[in-house]
This record gives sequence, structure tokens and C-alpha cells, in this order.
Amino acid sequence: MPPAIKAADKERILRVFAAQRANQAAVAAGTPKHRKLKLDLLLRWVDSHHADIHAALHADLRKPASEADLTEILPVTTEIKHARRHLARWMRAKRVAPTLAMVSARAWVRPEPRGVVLIITPWNFPFTLALSALVSAIAAGNCVCLKPSEISPHSARLLARMLGELFAEDEVAVFEGDHLTAEELLRQPFDHIFFTGGTSKGRLVMRAAAEHLSTITLELGGKSPVIVDESADIVDAAKKLVWAKFLNAGQTCIAPDYVIAHVSVYGKLVWQMGEVIRKTYGADPAARRASPDYARIVSPAHFARCEQLLTASLKNGARATIGGEVDAADRYIAPTILVEMAEDDAVMTEEIFGPILPVLSYTLLPDALQKINQRSKPLALYIFSRNRRNIEQITAGTSAGGTCINDAVLHFMHPNLPFGGLNHSGTGSAHGVYGFRAFSHERAFLRQGPLAPMKLLFPPYTAAVRRLVKLALRWL
Repeated sequence: MPPAIKAADKERILRVFAAQRANQAAVAAGTPKHRKLKLDLLLRWVDSHHADIHAALHADLRKPASEADLTEILPVTTEIKHARRHLARWMRAKRVAPTLAMVSARAWVRPEPRGVVLIITPWNFPFTLALSALVSAIAAGNCVCLKPSEISPHSARLLARMLGELFAEDEVAVFEGDHLTAEELLRQPFDHIFFTGGTSKGRLVMRAAAEHLSTITLELGGKSPVIVDESADIVDAAKKLVWAKFLNAGQTCIAPDYVIAHVSVYGKLVWQMGEVIRKTYGADPAARRASPDYARIVSPAHFARCEQLLTASLKNGARATIGGEVDAADRYIAPTILVEMAEDDAVMTEEIFGPILPVLSYTLLPDALQKINQRSKPLALYIFSRNRRNIEQITAGTSAGGTCINDAVLHFMHPNLPFGGLNHSGTGSAHGVYGFRAFSHERAFLRQGPLAPMKLLFPPYTAAVRRLVKLALRWL
């Protein structure tokens, strides 16, 4: 018999959902000033609890404090400040231009909250991915149920404490727990579901949303590729790729998943990335293992999956130019560069989501694009090039959720850019105004004036009316 959610947990979900339904109209009616005050509460709490945030992230992922500041706290505070700065404008109704047929009417669009929304967030960046979505939901005037990942329990507990101190449950509620809690939440008729996680679970969320015709935002993942052409600054590219890949021990949805380098720079890039790894994390395996600046794999299960990917590839003929060391007791996998992989290796067919970076070579750019396009559309694509024609050819010949040119990962931190994928890498966008729109319904309004030319076209369709219809077809 399959396991069932505890009766008390189910009762709380039903109770909170009903309370948020009852409270939603009052929350939606909040002015820009009211919503800004709520964002101020979040900002003050974050600013006064850095040590607690560091401790939770270190306990879950052994995340270095400076890395936590840059990738967990800074994106959240940036998101809050950006929303506060622009919220009044985002909330404002916007007039739309009339057409000749609608010359006597006024029309406008006004954003309204979707209602009661569910946010399900992952374990890899448990603080920023939960709170960035929450900021957008609050800015848009929704009531929120938040389900953080049980795989990062210390961060989930901190989020529950934080939001329990700041909000009543009939506005924002956190539900800790495992997949049974998530499944019970997904049985409720939420107005919108915002999910960040893997593609397989994204399919389950999409099916659950379909039962209630809930709208959805899915932030998934995929194999984000990197193209390094013959014109690239290899020293610069190596430094940026090592940072972007081994940040959070590779457990980043937009981490470079594999590199395709032009044959003329392939060897230099591989060597240079090895040098950057030595300078960044330690000159030898023991020093890298002891580095205070390198995180750990989140759980034994995820460690086993990454180790299996690495071991299978090495057995199949791949070679680690640096790294390859593992320690199950410490959930440690060294920063690893792989070369000479087989095309059917799991590291080339599955999203790695760990500190393993395969590097391939290409001779002709169309061949590199073909390698990318034979896979599902990625969440991110990175280009390192100083050749404008190559850059244009790559961007025109590929499709991805987002793209960085001569950098990696940073587009996630730009509040004026939409963040999201397409197809297997997601649907919908987040961050800044795009996150506000994700949690809003753009309601259309039309107000007719005293003159209504369309009445001239109403039936009965006399000869005169038919002539007017023909004129409308021609001129309107």
C-alpha cells in the first residue's frame, strides 16, 4: 500500500488553502504602498539574518559564506529593491491605442493578482529560488503557499521560521515535508503554480495543473551548452567557465553542462581551465578537497548519481584532465574536466547537475550547432567569441531560454531580463516585471462612448448594411 500523508498535514493544507481563498480579495486590494511595506519586511529580515542564512546553507550544501552572499542573498535583495522601485508603475492600468473600428471606445489593461498560488522550489539554491518567486507573488498581490525542498531541510526550516514571523498563514504559508506534501498541495485548485526543478517532476506538476486548469510557470533545466570559437579570449573564457560550472559544486540549473571548443583552441582551453581550477580551489587534489570555497553534493543519493555518471564515462574511455577524485562520506566530487567522451555516454545525454564538465571539439561551426540542436532546447546557452558573424550565426541557428555572450550565468542576476526556458527547459518567465506578470492576469477593459459605429453593422443585414460591411472589410 503506497504511503499516505499524515492526517494533520492534510488538514493543515486544506485549512490554509480555504483561509487564503477567503482572504485573497483583501490581499489583492492592497495599494502599492501596502505591498511595498510587505517587501520591506522581507528585506529587513534578510538583512538582519545573514548569519542564520549562512548557517542553513552551509549545513545543507556546505556553501561558503561569500558564495551564499553572492548567489543567495544578493539576488533576493536585488529582486526586492527592484520590485519596490517599480511596483507602482507595474500595477498601473495602461491605456491602449484605439483602432479605427474602436475610435469611440476607450481601452486599457490592468494587472490583477491570479489569486491563491503555489510555489514549489528546489534544494540547489533553496533561499534565492524560493524568495525571488515569493517577491514576485507578493508584489502582484497574491496569497502564497510555499513548498521548499525537503532535501535542503535546514534552509526549508529557516524559510518556515522567517515567513511565519512575517506573515499570517492566510496570506503566506510554508509547508515543509516530502513528496507526499507536494502531491497533496497539487491536488488543490490553485490559481497558479510556479515550479522550479527537474523536467520529470515538471511533467507531474503540469499534469496536476491540468486537472484544475491552473496556469503554470515551469523553470526546469537541461544541458546548457557552451561554444568557444577560435576568436575567443581563452584566459577570460576559462576563468568564467570554471566559476560558472563549479559554483555550488555544479548544482546549478544554468551551469555550463558541456563545452564545444574550436579545434584550434581546444587544447589551450582545457589546459587553462585546469590552471584556473588549481588557482581557485587548490594546487593538488588534497588542497582542493580541503578548500573552504567549494561546496558539497547535497545528499548521498545525488552523490551516487553524479559518481555513477563519472565512473561510467571513465570506464567507457573518457579521460579526466583534472579532478575525478570522489569521497562518498564527505559527499565530495572534485572539480573535474572530462575529454574524449563517447557520444552515447550518460554525461553527454543526461543533465549532469554536478561538478563534471565534458569538453568536445569542433572544426566547422555548423557541426557544433548540430550537436546542440540534436538535444532538447536548453535553459541557457553560452558563447565565447569576438567574431560578430559567428555570434550571429550561433544565436540565429539555436534556441535557448537565455544566452550570455562572453560570460556565463550572469543573466540570471539581471533584474530587467526575463529568466525562463522553453519546452523541456520550462515555460514562462520570472524576475522583475516578468515575475510580476507571471503572477498577474492582464485584464482587458473597454468602455464605449456615446457614439458606437459598430451599431451601424448590426442586423438585419439590409443592402445598406451589407455595403457598410464591405467598406469595413476594405478599410478597417
